[in-house]
Amino acid sequence: MEKVHLVVRKAVDEDIPQIQELSKQAFTMYAEGAGITAIVGELDETYEYLKGEIDNKLVFVAVVNEMIVGSVRVELNEDKTAYLSRFGVKAEYQSKGIGQILMNEVDHSMQELGIYRLYLHTASRMLSLVRFYYGRGFYIESTMKNKGYIRALLCKEYEAAAAASNADCENLAII
Repeated sequence: MEKVHLVVRKAVDEDIPQIQELSKQAFTMYAEGAGITAIVGELDETYEYLKGEIDNKLVFVAVVNEMIVGSVRVELNEDKTAYLSRFGVKAEYQSKGIGQILMNEVDHSMQELGIYRLYLHTASRMLSLVRFYYGRGFYIESTMKNKGYIRALLCKEYEAAAAASNADCENLAII
């Protein structure tokens, strides 16, 4: 079996071309799986836009053998809430624990920063994603159809006591 080296780290500007490629692949699959026929904005992110994201948000990447195979972005709000977006893992690396490891990093960062609630939207038709987020402690707060399809607003709450017990979550990936 080939030895694989997985690292999760904050994104840097040099990662932008690989993040663009990953986002395009991930959100093409997302649109197809959710039955979205309108153009998904995530498919056409420019270098400048992504640079702004890296400069102004927490952007984490999962790297296997120097190739970015997953990424996630988190916008921090002044009210100690945050919004997770653009979470994606390359198709050939899905169901191998990469998403869980990225979310472990997000959880750890939210707890360190004293964030009380983390929000995200996902297509309610994407049962695999809804299950993934439920397994990570999210719940559906509401739904909306403002983008032409039913989107669920999910929320995860963090508590001070939970922060200490979850800080050392197991990080395992099967590649």
